[in-house]
Amino acid sequence: MNLALLEAELRRDEGVRYIPYLDSAKPPKRTAGVGHNIDVSPLPSAWTFPLTDAQVNQVLERDISTTLAKLDQYLPWWRQMDEVRQRVIANMCFNMGIGNASLGTGLLGFKNTLAAMQRGSYAVAAAGMKASSWYSQVGARAQRLCQAMETGVMPVVAGVA
Repeated sequence: MNLALLEAELRRDEGVRYIPYLDSAKPPKRTAGVGHNIDVSPLPSAWTFPLTDAQVNQVLERDISTTLAKLDQYLPWWRQMDEVRQRVIANMCFNMGIGNASLGTGLLGFKNTLAAMQRGSYAVAAAGMKASSWYSQVGARAQRLCQAMETGVMPVVAGVA
């Protein structure tokens, strides 16, 4: 998978913040960098705000690595999908976390959608994504990801190669 492209898409979708802010989650979580939840994963105590570009890049690289490792652990079949769909599932996991299937949280809460992805029923998977509360919460991001899941083509957005 083209990690540089995934990183560019995450920067577009999450935004880049050098000082902490409260995200739109319920309850809100303190976030900095590129969608990094500093309540769950605190930044090094020696770091001060505003963050530097190097610090933002360091945290983003670690967060992407952690996201991909969780996908490998919980959904080992995801690497069999084409690259565009791999970036869709990685983007979703980065956004909402891996979660818990039993509790219906995070990416693992999308049981039927994930089953459709696994069997290659991408139109069914996209429909499942659209039917979720996540879809209405993340707006244009969800529309792009659903389209990419269904078609295998990521919509082009200015500033993202």
